[in-house]
Amino acid sequence: MDGPEAMAWYASWDMAGLAAYGYPHARDADELTLCADAMAFFFLFDDQFDGPLGRRPDEVARTCQLFIDAVHDPRPSGPGSHCLRAFRELWDRSLDGAAAGWKARAAHEWEYYFATYAHEAINRCRGLPTDLERFLEVRRGMSGTGVPVSLGERAARIDVPPAAFHSPQLRIMRTITVDVTLMCNDVYSLEKEAARGDMDNFVLVVEHENALSRAEAVERTRRVVAERCARFQQLAEEVPEMCTVLGLTVAEQDTVRVYAEIMAAWIRGYHEWETRTLRYLTADEVVPATKPGFLEALL
Repeated sequence: MDGPEAMAWYASWDMAGLAAYGYPHARDADELTLCADAMAFFFLFDDQFDGPLGRRPDEVARTCQLFIDAVHDPRPSGPGSHCLRAFRELWDRSLDGAAAGWKARAAHEWEYYFATYAHEAINRCRGLPTDLERFLEVRRGMSGTGVPVSLGERAARIDVPPAAFHSPQLRIMRTITVDVTLMCNDVYSLEKEAARGDMDNFVLVVEHENALSRAEAVERTRRVVAERCARFQQLAEEVPEMCTVLGLTVAEQDTVRVYAEIMAAWIRGYHEWETRTLRYLTADEVVPATKPGFLEALL
């Protein structure tokens, strides 16, 4: 991406601000830079499907398979597109010094992220929102929020004990982190996506499934977010006792505490950023669905 208009539009998103808000536990500037670069990749990659390509599920699947292959073997097999080369470099930096367990989890999260784009394309071609259960399976992957949480662990340089990481408390808190982020995002991007005919939006799914007005669906979404945040807090209060029962050392308990704070910080930080960024436009400024929703083709 090197055109002045594209660069100005990208700068208005404030990826550095998102990293600063979302990753207060980052150990140093290099870790924070890695997080900022990952956020930039997410948004630039996502926008490449806002156009004709995003309505061709088979082509989307073939395109994303190249990125999935890179996850499992980051060694270049050819020059690739701008996006693919950027992702290889980003993934390679992420793996440097990371724990084996983290590498395995992050690889799965990236695979899930890339694979769900083809299903977003299927939903877009359908022209109507799918049911909530299927929507969440696609949206949780496509929102990529599992990866930012993992990047938070990486940036803080923590390695959560598996017995605690896979506790019901922390697993549910992680799912809530993903869901709250995507639900809030879908409120802020609602006008843009509705105008372009994109169906994978929580508000649109709630509206369609429950025969609600748009305002009622937004209010329902607000209540769901509030309920999930309250549940997150309730579970967080159970974590210290869970750590004690598991017999974790003081150092391990501190690591678990930081992990819980990382998830809370991402929820809070992402919301702070999305209220300030210029990325989300009003419907009047949205590029019609017949034209690409990006300024430069990167794939």
